[in-house]
Amino acid sequence: MSEKTKKNSESNLKVFIRVLKYVKPYWRQLSLSVFFTILFSIFSGVSIYLAIPLLETLFSQDYISALNRLGGSGGFLGNLKQEFFGFLFRYVFSGTHSEALIKICIVIIIAFFLKNLSGYLQAYFMAYVEQGLVKDIRNELYKHLHTLSLGYFSSERTGNLISRITNDVMIINTGISATFLNLVREPLLIIVFLGIAISLSWKLTLISLLVFPFALYFISKLGIRLHKESRVSQERMADITSVLQETITGAKVVKAFGMEEFENKKFQRETWRYFKSLLKITRIRNLASPITEFLSVIAGVVIIWYGGMQVLDLGTMRASEFLTFLIAIFQIMPPVKELTNVNNRIQESTAAAKRVFEILDIEPEIKEAENAVELKEFKNEIVFENVWFAYNGQKNGDFVLKDINLIVKKGEILAIVGPSGAGKSTLVDLIPRFYDPTKGRILIDGIDLKMLKIKSLRDKIGIVTQETILFNDTVRNNIAYGLEDCPMEKIIEAAIAANAHDFIMQLPDGYDTVIGERGTKLSGGQRQRISIARALLKNPPILILDEATSNLDAESEILVQEAIERLMKNRTVFVIAHRLSTIRNADRIIVLENGRIVQEGKHEELIKQDGLYRKLYEMQFNLQKLTDDVD
Repeated sequence: MSEKTKKNSESNLKVFIRVLKYVKPYWRQLSLSVFFTILFSIFSGVSIYLAIPLLETLFSQDYISALNRLGGSGGFLGNLKQEFFGFLFRYVFSGTHSEALIKICIVIIIAFFLKNLSGYLQAYFMAYVEQGLVKDIRNELYKHLHTLSLGYFSSERTGNLISRITNDVMIINTGISATFLNLVREPLLIIVFLGIAISLSWKLTLISLLVFPFALYFISKLGIRLHKESRVSQERMADITSVLQETITGAKVVKAFGMEEFENKKFQRETWRYFKSLLKITRIRNLASPITEFLSVIAGVVIIWYGGMQVLDLGTMRASEFLTFLIAIFQIMPPVKELTNVNNRIQESTAAAKRVFEILDIEPEIKEAENAVELKEFKNEIVFENVWFAYNGQKNGDFVLKDINLIVKKGEILAIVGPSGAGKSTLVDLIPRFYDPTKGRILIDGIDLKMLKIKSLRDKIGIVTQETILFNDTVRNNIAYGLEDCPMEKIIEAAIAANAHDFIMQLPDGYDTVIGERGTKLSGGQRQRISIARALLKNPPILILDEATSNLDAESEILVQEAIERLMKNRTVFVIAHRLSTIRNADRIIVLENGRIVQEGKHEELIKQDGLYRKLYEMQFNLQKLTDDVD
């Protein structure tokens, strides 16, 4: 074994052991499953061993003498065999030939009933463990995603994350099933059937075992290849999910540009790559079973020849014993074949588990300090002290914000302007700790944000953005998002203040109308007013408005602007707006360029200066004048 292969094997083992830790809460169900697996194996062996008395009863004239001669030749298995047939002789084979036949048939029915009942209960409790494990891993993964910063989601494809939570976790389940169901049941069945075979003829059993070393060699080789291809296959599925998610989300753009055929070809290309990957896996996975079966058949032919000689020529073995031996040996083949597939399933499972654990092992960038305190109320000011910021924490990278020093008093309305890419949205994203400064710090009432409990900080902040995020739920639940058991009167009050109540009442079910994914059943202005109502209901002392009136028609903008003015009253507000006309009444305006504050003051002061603000204002004024002339 090469050093690389050895390390991969050790890595796979560690990953699989880590997966098995999720089984701990279900140890009772697992124990019951193992218990019924043992019973299933025992009754499987009994049902096969009953072939001997059945055959002797059917074909031997002096069946009682024949059965009496069936006994052990010493040793544990021999004595067990003697006890088994002694029990049958004492309690079953009494009376006439036909009565004995009826009794043995009844015993066989009972044995098979108990075998199948045990099999059902074993499968039920194992399914409980498997599905519970899938649920727990999926929940933990989903919960962990909420601890990661926005930067992580910006760098990862949505479809890839969805695929890991759905597809990869299900694949992990197959490995657990293979481990407990097959690594417990199949070995037990092999032991039982092997014990029967040894008790009947150890020489024939030895011949049958010669096939195993060759089969194991091929299985180990196939498992290594399967692990590699399984990883590739899971990545291909993630690509398909990503393309699907992007196409559905951007359906309007696809149609507008007439790109349906292009997207079809792109999707077909990804499904073709996945198809080829699955074919590779299928070829590898399905090789194990025929190889094992072929080797087993070779051994079986030798057994039939050698055993037949024992019965026909030497007379050292009864025909009923030889036939039962053959039944036992060939009953070994299915569990052996299942075991050959166990390694394949475990390889697929560990490949999927690695992809899941890659996410679970990501340390959240935004962590809450152990001695973090509650922000009970916002009293005085927010201070930026020498704040620098670069995405992904690259201290020597391209800084988006550079040496920001800023004090915002409680109740102040601060407008932030600048060209695209100046760092406006990044600046306000630092306040609720969506990101942490790379250098410097931000304080609220003299306390570093990092020393505040994150939830208590974000509870004090309301956000209304250009891209309104609504959920596929009712209007009522979207407005009251984050507030449990909120009175309906409060929801209506917030909607009225946001100029949303009138249009809500015109919806089919009013406040109970489901608005579709991302609020697609509403217009842009309606979605924005729902978002403002949500912020009003939260009633935060700090408010962030990020391009809240962009991309709206004139009528909607008026309604939204009125709602925003109500929302801004008696709050500390950070306003980002491209339309400078909307921020003329701000208490203060800062101008960002290339991540630095280059100007600061009121509108009247900045317009008199020959700086960037005046240039931006004149550009917008001339553009607006040109638009008005065209109209």
